Amino acid sequence: MLIEAVYLQYNYDFRDYTGASQKRRVLHALHEMNCPTISALQAKVMHDTAAFTQLLQYLTIPVTEMFRDPPFYGALRDQVLPFLKTYPSLKIWVAGCSTGQEVYSMAILLREEGLLERAIIYATDINPQSLETARRGVFPLEHMQLYTENYQAAGGKTAFSDYYTAAYGGARFDQSLMENVTFADHSLATDSVFSETHLISCRNVMIYFNRKLQNRVFGLFHESLCHRGFLALGSKESVDFSDYGGRFDALAKRERIFRKGT
Repeated sequence: MLIEAVYLQYNYDFRDYTGASQKRRVLHALHEMNCPTISALQAKVMHDTAAFTQLLQYLTIPVTEMFRDPPFYGALRDQVLPFLKTYPSLKIWVAGCSTGQEVYSMAILLREEGLLERAIIYATDINPQSLETARRGVFPLEHMQLYTENYQAAGGKTAFSDYYTAAYGGARFDQSLMENVTFADHSLATDSVFSETHLISCRNVMIYFNRKLQNRVFGLFHESLCHRGFLALGSKESVDFSDYGGRFDALAKRERIFRKGT
């Protein structure tokens, strides 16, 4: 089986991703990589690391935007950051950061609330190409109108254009936002915790995981968070029906922000 072979050969574990989304992605890869069958695709990626890198782009399709779901960022600003301001230093983990739009959104929010300089942000993903895009911080200019609208709806305090300049055929974001950010390759399926974290943001990632993997990840987050730390999920995700539902309290239920229980 392709997914098992990928795990054994490259140690990338997609075995507990949901079947429907995984099937769509594999079929898309077949078409784009000119392979007539899954067996042919498997043979190709097993003998060619460049082909595997290409396959990885289809298995981890990045779907993201800056200040996505503005009410979430509004709730983060109004209901979470006042608590975080009581700490002398902060550790924040953006898990499944994809191409970095959420990391930059988080950094902008922290800067506007006077918290960026005392925060360490870990931004992780399993896709090396996505991480490289995130490090560069250059995004398509045609996306800036949507990002600006999102930022304003999220309660932004200045002109969004203050945070980027037109360069390299795109919008290059202020790299001082990333001074305290560490980008790292990390798999939620196989890797371990970031201990004593005050806030974990993992949005629109676990919708692709089956229940077994979701429970593993919630356990990872519970162990990583400090006492009464915060967990932020995507709009279609919830800890409520997992094995860890009783270990988190809902802080902003509609915006999917939870707090580690006592």
